[in-house]
Amino acid sequence: MSSNKTFGKKQRLNKVAKTNRRVPVWVILRTNRKVQSHPKRHNWRRSKLQR
Repeated sequence: MSSNKTFGKKQRLNKVAKTNRRVPVWVILRTNRKVQSHPKRHNWRRSKLQR
């Protein structure tokens, strides 16, 4: 990907980067470990973004 990105693309990539976090510990504790994995997580090498 080029280093010069349009503002819209940068905004979309930034939004996806912010959502690529683990489930908070307090959520895991509150749900008694029923919610442990985040369905929207992705690894930048293994899987690309969903369109």
